[in-house]
Amino acid sequence: MSRKILIVLSEYGYWGEELLGPLVAFDKRGYTSVFATPTGKRPVALPPSLDPGYVDPPLGRSVTTPEVAVAARELDESDRLANPLSLADWIPERPYESEPNPLRLMESYYRELGSLDADIEQYDALVIVGGSGPIVDLANNGRLHELILAFVRADKPVLGECYGVAALAFARDWDDRASIIWGKHVTGHCKEYDYKDGTGFVGVEFNMGPPPYPLEYILRDATGPDGRFHGNVGKETSVIVDYPFITARSTPDSFPAGEKLVEMLESGLRRYGW
Repeated sequence: MSRKILIVLSEYGYWGEELLGPLVAFDKRGYTSVFATPTGKRPVALPPSLDPGYVDPPLGRSVTTPEVAVAARELDESDRLANPLSLADWIPERPYESEPNPLRLMESYYRELGSLDADIEQYDALVIVGGSGPIVDLANNGRLHELILAFVRADKPVLGECYGVAALAFARDWDDRASIIWGKHVTGHCKEYDYKDGTGFVGVEFNMGPPPYPLEYILRDATGPDGRFHGNVGKETSVIVDYPFITARSTPDSFPAGEKLVEMLESGLRRYGW
């Protein structure tokens, strides 16, 4: 069976291996991969993610092999990423209630949003690629939240990597405001692996210092008392499957996360890693 995967990337920098890993797994299976960004701008890899000599400060070692660096650079420069879909052109933005005639605007919003369920019928899974860029334009992106909710309604797998997992924590129905990962087991960038300084982005001359939020704490709160965050500090990899979600902690988890998504689609995997 031919499958199609929708892959969402930040416009402020994705981590090379975190796109490469899942994509290698999909390509091996002959899946079609479709890319999307918040406004349709071509995504660009974070420079350190293409440098095998870059030492990750919390780990004290390089996290990118020469082979992965070459493959990730070739992918970043290829035509595959040239014309991504635009979430802004595809999915409506929720209006403010303070706008003139808010009731009509809200009716229009839900009318446009109603086609999203039909739009995603062609896709078998959603992937949100990590890196520091998602902090800027994916974590609190309402359009992406609506897309995630549509995949969950359709009972289709959703893979979040690294800081891309934040979008899962913030994707919520406006009626009850509960996170969709409430009661779920997840992993993500843990506090021990957060930078103390040097959080950077593509396209802006700005060193944020440390990340603006500790993702671990957000995930611990979002999963609630019946769920759990798994940091797996000290373990080389951390991938958690709690259907329909697959979450990957960081760079080394990209390849196994892609493989687990394939296993979920082909073999019905529902739980892994906890």
